[in-house]
Amino acid sequence: MVRRIGPMAQLDPFIPADQCPRVRTSHHRRPVSAPAKTHYHFPMPDSLSESPVSNAPDWTVSELSGALKRTVEDSFGHVRVRGEISGYRGPHSSGHAYFSLKDTNARLDAVVWKGVFGRLKLRPEEGLEVVAIGRITTFPGKSSYQIVIEQLEFAGAGAIMAMLEERKNRLAAEGLFAPERKRRPPFLPRVIGVVTSPTGAVIRDILHRLNDRFPRHVLVWPVRVQGDTCGGEVSAAIRGFNSLAPGGPIPRPDVLIVARGGGSLEDLLGFSEESVVRAVADSAIPLISAVGHETDVTLIDFAADLRAPTPTAAAEMAVPVRADLVAEVAQLHARLRACFARGIDRRRSDLRGLARLLPSADAVLAVPRQRLDMAGQRLPRALKANAGAHRLRLTRTEGRFGPHILTTALARRREGLAAITARLPRGLSATTAAHRLRLTGAETRLRLIAQSQRDRRERGRERLENLRTRLQRCQRQQALERGARLDGVAKLLTALSYKGVLARGYALVRDSAGAPVHAAAGIHAGDALEIEFRDGRVAVQATASAPDAPPSPSRPARKPAKARAAPLPDQPRQPTLFDS
Repeated sequence: MVRRIGPMAQLDPFIPADQCPRVRTSHHRRPVSAPAKTHYHFPMPDSLSESPVSNAPDWTVSELSGALKRTVEDSFGHVRVRGEISGYRGPHSSGHAYFSLKDTNARLDAVVWKGVFGRLKLRPEEGLEVVAIGRITTFPGKSSYQIVIEQLEFAGAGAIMAMLEERKNRLAAEGLFAPERKRRPPFLPRVIGVVTSPTGAVIRDILHRLNDRFPRHVLVWPVRVQGDTCGGEVSAAIRGFNSLAPGGPIPRPDVLIVARGGGSLEDLLGFSEESVVRAVADSAIPLISAVGHETDVTLIDFAADLRAPTPTAAAEMAVPVRADLVAEVAQLHARLRACFARGIDRRRSDLRGLARLLPSADAVLAVPRQRLDMAGQRLPRALKANAGAHRLRLTRTEGRFGPHILTTALARRREGLAAITARLPRGLSATTAAHRLRLTGAETRLRLIAQSQRDRRERGRERLENLRTRLQRCQRQQALERGARLDGVAKLLTALSYKGVLARGYALVRDSAGAPVHAAAGIHAGDALEIEFRDGRVAVQATASAPDAPPSPSRPARKPAKARAAPLPDQPRQPTLFDS
């Protein structure tokens, strides 16, 4: 819609040609300023003049909320608030975290923005007593105030112990500290993996103790044993040792030692993180925990297979004393030789006693020798009787076999063959007739199938012809509809083009950068302008500024124009006001 210039209307780039700013003139209109927040007293009727008129300003809800927000932020700024975390359910889908800080008498809403949440040294946990450092602000959407947390700290050793106790109970409920999960380390490991700092005294104590007791191949995975990254590095080291393949270029350890020297409760917090406990519980390699001194207790001690009071004691648990093993082996070898000698002597004595109880060879062979003599005496008579019996059976069998038996069998087979020969022509004729009948039926079915295929092909041809006719008719109808739509779009393009506005007597004023000028207040003396009419463009120069125009501020650097999307192919692009 085209608006004309009026005293109370905002200047529009579409200006009638007879009202365009002329060169060397100064009849620019005064810009309309925003009404000041001043209350005027208007005369009122007599019936209403008796009622008192209040001079207190009227606040909108947004103005009052903004004033309260500025007052709260200016009065408090950065604060340290101690309280217990309540209502924490983890980060929101947006990455921000929302919860509350409470004590026995009050509750304060808290929020941790996404960028700050990733940098927190202490992550929020339900029921944890902390000291929150941040700034107090208000949230006008709920008419409430809240603290925007920038840093979290433990509220003393009691809060740390409460947090560790809650984490211990929760992990114990999952069964991570169950005794049946613990395994016994090998008696003499070939490779020992140590997770500790490579520059501390702990690794030197472990290596010194191992060399004194039983030198073994030691692999050290260097980690930080204190600080924010301690828990992540220790859990990564444990999982890294477990990921080594047996027989690979780097030998897989048979036992792991996680060691650190003594320290305060805060220094040892990295070994009580949930990631470290879960890594120890999931470790397929037996693990010995040697964190701190005897009185220091961390959650890794409950999940480890063995707990050592000191790193030196962990090295003593990992390997036995080599000298003691050598002495014990020598003692066992001497006992084995003495036991073997005593066994041989006892068996030799038993063999001599049993040999005295055995009878002589003549006594043992007397009876078998007598039985052999008696069998030799009966053998000639038995052979003659056996030969006579076999001869009798052969004579009886000979009587049952003769030429007449073979002749009879041959005649019977000949008669059967003659009968089969007589039935053969009739069988062949019957078989031929049956096959001919089956062939005739198959031929009839093939004719019927061929006829049905021809009928189906004819029906398909007719259906295809109908579809082609319908397709041609649909194409013609669609072409007519698209032509009508194209005519409508062309008419709409002509109606919306600013060229039509220029054709009705209006003009378009641009500055030296080619941007449309919306108000006379923006024109200053010496500015180069360009006026576009229906039939061309004219370059002009302003000789004076608008009356009472504010001084021209330094023009900010013009932002680069966004790349315009290329018009679709086969569609004319609609000209806009900003096309030159």
